[in-house]
This record gives sequence, structure tokens and C-alpha cells, in this order.
Amino acid sequence: MNFLEIQFGIGGTTKILSSDHGYALYSAIKKALQQVEMAPQDIPEDVKLCSVPGIPIEKGKIHLHKKSRVRLRCPADQVQAWYRRLQNQELSIQGHRIRLVKPRLMLPEASEALKARMVTFKLEKIDHPELPRYFLESCQKGLDRLEIKGNAVFIPSDADGNLARRTLQVRDKKIVGFSVAIEGLSEA
Repeated sequence: MNFLEIQFGIGGTTKILSSDHGYALYSAIKKALQQVEMAPQDIPEDVKLCSVPGIPIEKGKIHLHKKSRVRLRCPADQVQAWYRRLQNQELSIQGHRIRLVKPRLMLPEASEALKARMVTFKLEKIDHPELPRYFLESCQKGLDRLEIKGNAVFIPSDADGNLARRTLQVRDKKIVGFSVAIEGLSEA
């Protein structure tokens, strides 16, 4: 299946978002879809949504800049529908209002290295001193299952030199994970 990426510029007066805004962005787009005639009521599995990149400014906050974009990947045959559904939509993300403007289409690009702000797994064993090892083993198993080959999977350090442990709040539940990086990826 061929995919395209739609990148929406961000309009509005909001210049700050929570760095933990992924679920809120998903919820805001889902709510916007419910207002659009003949649109799906949820984001289908084959449509992928990325959190908005920004510059960390303080604990748990990012500053949006001119290159910050809402990115959505979808099957190429659905790109026109998603482009029209979301163009110029106003979203409320944790009380911050943004408008999706100036969409542009891109081919997804391969990368030799990827970094995720937060990755979570449901681990069978949780022994706190051994948690990073179990976590990295789970990452490697997940990559193997998807037949993704990379030279190194690691948990980077945060600004204080500690392992980049992260938490995410979804309603009243706290989820623990780590920032993860993988290097040595290839297009094959």
C-alpha cells in the first residue's frame, strides 16, 4: 500500500503545548471529524497521526515554531478526503486552540535513525532495577516481529544525565515508558 503524508501548518495564537499532547491531539481530531459530514467517526487504523514537534521550554511544555506541523500519514487513495476534512479545522488541545492551515503533501521519507519521546509496553515482569533491561528486550522483540533491522536500540539520557523515563496521563491512569532511539536503519 502506498502512503502519503499531509503536513498541516499551525495557525492561531497558541505557541505552547504540553509535550504530552498525543492523546489530546487524537481526541481533538476525532471530535473535529464528528462535525464533518460523511467523515469516519474515528481515525482508521491505516491512518497514522504524529504528535507535534516543538522546542522543550520547561518541564512538560514545548514551544511551537514555524516548522511545527500536524502530520498525518494515510493511504494515497484517501489523501484528498483527509486533506479536505482537516484543512482549516480548529482544534482544542488541552485548552490550547490551533488551526490546521496550509496543508502540503509529502512522500514519507526513510531515516537512518529515529527517536521516540515515549514508548510503552505491557511488561510481564516489573523489577525496578531491571526495568530498563526488560524494556529494551521488549523493544528489540517488537522490532524483530516487524522485521525492522537496526544497529542499536537504546534509552538516551535526559538533560540531567538520568535515563529518559517518561510518564503519560490518560484520564486517571498514569503510564510509564522511556524515550527510545534506534540507529542504523536502512530502507530495505
